Amino acid sequence: MSGAPLTELLEVSVRDAASKHVLDAIGNTSLVELRHVVPPDSARVVVKLESANPTGSMKDRMARTMVERAAADGRLPPGGTVVEYTAGTTGISLAFVCAALGYKTHFVFSDAFSDEKRYTMRAYGAEITDVQSDEGKITEQLIKTMIATAGEISRRPGHWWADQLNNHDGEAGYQALGEEIWHQTGGRVDAFVHAVSTAHSIHGTARALRRHKPDITVVAVEPAESAALSGKPSGSHKIEGIGIGFIPPLWKPDEVEEISTVATAEAKVMARRLAREEAIFAGPSSGANVVASLRVAERLGPRATVVTIIVDSGLRYLTTDVFRT
Repeated sequence: MSGAPLTELLEVSVRDAASKHVLDAIGNTSLVELRHVVPPDSARVVVKLESANPTGSMKDRMARTMVERAAADGRLPPGGTVVEYTAGTTGISLAFVCAALGYKTHFVFSDAFSDEKRYTMRAYGAEITDVQSDEGKITEQLIKTMIATAGEISRRPGHWWADQLNNHDGEAGYQALGEEIWHQTGGRVDAFVHAVSTAHSIHGTARALRRHKPDITVVAVEPAESAALSGKPSGSHKIEGIGIGFIPPLWKPDEVEEISTVATAEAKVMARRLAREEAIFAGPSSGANVVASLRVAERLGPRATVVTIIVDSGLRYLTTDVFRT
């Protein structure tokens, strides 16, 4: 090969690069610094662009880990069907992974979540069962009805329930995210701020970061209208993908230093600002992450670095009121 022409070497290199499995495109996303929405004299705020994953979401990481582990230990039979209740983001990622690995999917969804998510899950071949919401509100009752429906469907032959709220494999999917953040920041991370749904992503990422810096500050984010983690009453909100209205079974309060609440309106305004001022197109949960990060950044001052996550792409919310202004 050493005497081969340059064109031959390039052809081999291109073939090798193209032979990677589509799932290998998950991860190694960019980390960028926010330049315009951060006030003067605040800490540096950097965001991990998880919207650059194959489906446009950080949940690709969790989905791959859960499906591959379930297949490896026999919980998911060959050619079987993965069942899950979902606000859409996890469903899209599971549908993507299952399409790549030859499994079927059946998701419990609701009209409380964007049409883009429904269409994307269907594009990957998913079957969808709907649970009607109360005028599009995300509530504890809605989530629990979706969970119960998924449990019923999972009892069918050849079906495996991913059950993200109780599946410990989900956290392992985010260990690499923490490692990437540590290396991309050159070890300059003073605080990690992130919204909570199942709690897998905040705990898995923080655990990896703490292996390098045990005293890092970890801040959880939840909707102000349904601040269950903060001990307040469950309510309704419209920040898709977070704030399930009750304490997630795998939530570990001892691994978080503080909880920051963000109102739906604040999250949506910040999502719009990120697009217009930072050229970062993201959904409302990412907006909530940034709102909470700016609070932490102001408190820590200009010598510190705050890291948060751009959870998914704004393309998933074009038919919602987030961007119809």
